[in-house]
Amino acid sequence: MGEGDKPYLSFLYERFNTGKKKPQRFECQGTLWWDEMLGLSTTSLGNGDVENWLSKAMEMGFDYIEWVSEWPRFLDRNNTRRIKELLQSYDLKLTIHSPFSDINIASFNEKIRNASLKVIENTLLTAAELDAMAVTIHPGHCSPVSKRYQAEYIEIHRNSLGRIAQTAEDVGVKIGVENMPNFPILDAQTPERLHLLLDGVDIGVTFDVGHLNTTTADFSEFLRLFKNRIVLLHFHDNRGERDEHLAVGDGTIPWNRVLRNVPKVPATLEVTDIESARRSLAFLKRLHW
Repeated sequence: MGEGDKPYLSFLYERFNTGKKKPQRFECQGTLWWDEMLGLSTTSLGNGDVENWLSKAMEMGFDYIEWVSEWPRFLDRNNTRRIKELLQSYDLKLTIHSPFSDINIASFNEKIRNASLKVIENTLLTAAELDAMAVTIHPGHCSPVSKRYQAEYIEIHRNSLGRIAQTAEDVGVKIGVENMPNFPILDAQTPERLHLLLDGVDIGVTFDVGHLNTTTADFSEFLRLFKNRIVLLHFHDNRGERDEHLAVGDGTIPWNRVLRNVPKVPATLEVTDIESARRSLAFLKRLHW
């Protein structure tokens, strides 16, 4: 952002700061059941109108939104100003999920790997411009070559993660590597595997509770290994076999046990529609979380 943009953005903030008040944050019988920020992912937007969706997110009491930077809603320099205006208008903060389709930071093909790293580094620059609280990235994924040459693959993987971590530090943005769900080519599906990939890399973790339920469902082990590194939480549900992104409470995750032990960091609902977000909030309140 150039210096010339600052007066304009200040003007926009004054213009949009019209005294709109958000609902009281997620209270249940007088007890605050979540004393950290709670956010809503654009996975619940679908093909809907962004402004209408933001309005609903604000009305429901969310503190922030997670923008999933995937087609057709990639974040880039052409839309950052407009997004910043909208977030200020609805008094919402931001986290970003970096692009992941067609990306592989652990590719043995240097051109593909460098292109993937460039996409993530550009996302981090955009995150800094938008004052995003944190960015989530996917680890690299497996290929026939990586299956055969595991030692080389892990070295390439760690080097890429180290480069991303350095960029995040340089631009002042928190970053979390996300654990992956049960799917053939995806890496970091178990706590132990993610721990191996991150060994020696100074980088945070995004704990996706739903993803882990499709693999080991060993929530205690994940928290034992990463509790002090977790910068974000992703909440959604499933029946333990595939990544369904159901409303919280509609699957088999033992939420009462999980929520007692997760760290108090921002948590994002990654559900597929607004109605699922409403049901998730109602379920969490009933738990007196």
